[in-house]
Amino acid sequence: MELMVEYGMKIIDVLKAATSVNARAFHLENQIGSIKDGLKADLVIVSGDPSKNISDLRKVKFVMKDGVVYRNEK
Repeated sequence: MELMVEYGMKIIDVLKAATSVNARAFHLENQIGSIKDGLKADLVIVSGDPSKNISDLRKVKFVMKDGVVYRNEK
């Protein structure tokens, strides 16, 4: 994703490409790709603000996958 930003893509568009746009491309937008009631969602919580600095996606604090929270205890 960092390369996409380096080549000029706006950060918000990179984040959308990895989530809602990708879901729509695979005709899965009614199942995944957004945080909405009734949709499947795995969440990643990071330190910082990836919409301002895409590298903040590397600062993972915890992940919620299938309802189970996995913490990064570093």
